[in-house]
Amino acid sequence: MRIAQVAPLAESVPPQLYGGTERVVAFLTEELVRLGHDVTLFASGDSKTSARLIPAWPHAIRLDGTVRDALAPHLLMLEEVAKRADEFDIVHFHISQFHFPIARRLPVAHVTTVHGRLDIPEIRPLYREYDDIPVVSISDAQREPLPEAAWVTTVPHGLPLELLRFHPGPGEYLAFLGRIAPEKRPDRAIAIATACEQPLRIAAKVDPADQEYFEREIRPLLDNPLVDYIGEIDETEKDEFLGRAKALLFPIDWPEPFGLVMIEALACGVPVVAFRGGSVQEVIDDGVTGFIVDTLEDAVAATREVSQLDRHQCREAFERRFSVSRMATDYLALYQQLISQRNHSSMLTGVA
Repeated sequence: MRIAQVAPLAESVPPQLYGGTERVVAFLTEELVRLGHDVTLFASGDSKTSARLIPAWPHAIRLDGTVRDALAPHLLMLEEVAKRADEFDIVHFHISQFHFPIARRLPVAHVTTVHGRLDIPEIRPLYREYDDIPVVSISDAQREPLPEAAWVTTVPHGLPLELLRFHPGPGEYLAFLGRIAPEKRPDRAIAIATACEQPLRIAAKVDPADQEYFEREIRPLLDNPLVDYIGEIDETEKDEFLGRAKALLFPIDWPEPFGLVMIEALACGVPVVAFRGGSVQEVIDDGVTGFIVDTLEDAVAATREVSQLDRHQCREAFERRFSVSRMATDYLALYQQLISQRNHSSMLTGVA
């Protein structure tokens, strides 16, 4: 099958540091190549892939301080996708929704995985207009704010089994991994660790949009002797960071679309204490691979008990439900379905 993967340009594929969407695109692309498919990746020029790379911009935009208009490189990339569309059986987009006008006019099958939040009022009219654009959710909960979208299936993320090692524990500290942002609630993580009198290590980036929040709300909390803020880490550092943890704290305050860090923790055998919201109930088996809580008090109680959970069951759940091979198999079945539908529609309309 000739497959095009269209990635965001904010990060390379895979990302050098933080970047959930680009990481998933990298894993999916490599697995499709391994399975023998002809894969083309549209991404930044500093990406590393076994697929054919079409460099849409020389470097990842987030790490290139010279780029002031991030939209322009993406539009150039979309023009290149449109020019080459007849080289593919299907085009798989991972760039939100601004490609919809072009996707609607492509002469080949296409699909879009929606990676972000959808509880934003201004995007509802857009999805009503483009109700012919097939879209994939990464959790069933992600769909709830936007039932009018043309959902075709849900494909949870997956990771290579060998990416992160199983760590039998018991662990030395609590971990927070991801972004410093209001919706991620690192302040809750600090409060939980303080109440439990357990050390907390925070490995997280601060986006420019969240810099003020970090300075105002979080930096003053970092004087806590139990808290070790180590900043943003790369892929090679995650294994040790997560594997040495007693538990991952996931104290979100928003409808999380998926939460890749949760399955990264499970891959290491590390249970998760997560606040209820979005995809959490679809990823964590409450009382088995972690605890799902509703209040800070519940989170403190759960964290005190989390070491009783079996880390082997965390790893087993990851291998059974969140492997890259399962993710690729799900997408390949969808690709075949969409290609067949496109071919059938072309036969009925007489369009080649």
